[in-house]
Amino acid sequence: MDLVAGNLREILLAITLEDGDGLGARGHFDAHLSLGAGLDPAWLDQFSAAARAVTGSAAPTDFSDARWTLNGPGDVGDRTVEGVDPAWVGAVARLTDRQVDAVAGRWIDLIAGSRGPLAAEEKPAIRELASDLIAFARAADGSPAVLFAWSL
Repeated sequence: MDLVAGNLREILLAITLEDGDGLGARGHFDAHLSLGAGLDPAWLDQFSAAARAVTGSAAPTDFSDARWTLNGPGDVGDRTVEGVDPAWVGAVARLTDRQVDAVAGRWIDLIAGSRGPLAAEEKPAIRELASDLIAFARAADGSPAVLFAWSL
C-alpha cells in the first residue's frame, strides 16, 4: 500500500510500471508514504477516528470515506488505485507536532479494541506511522493529486 502525491499521470505511470523505487524517489513526487503490505486498511479509519478524538473536530473523515474511484483506470496491474479527498489530507496536515503522541496513543487503543492488545514492541511503530502519516499529509497538502494504491 502506498500514498503518493503529485502529478496524476506521473503517479499512474510509476504504478503501472511497478516502479516502487520511482514512487519513493526524492523530488519526483510531492510526497510518498509506503504503508507496507501488512497494514490493515481499517487502521487508517481508526487513525482518522483517533485524530478526531484528539482534536474534538469532525475532520478528518474516515479514510474509507475519503477515497474515491478514479475516472479511467482504477486498476493498474495488480493494484487498485483510488483518489484521496484533499479535505482528508488537509485535516491530517493540520495536526500539530504536539498532538502526535495523543493521536498515536488513541490510535493504539482503537486498534487494540478491534484486534486485541498490541505487543509493547508494536507500539513505537504505530507512533512512528502516525508521525509519518502527518508528515506525508503536510507534504501532500495542496498537491494536484493524492492517490492510494493497494493490492490484496
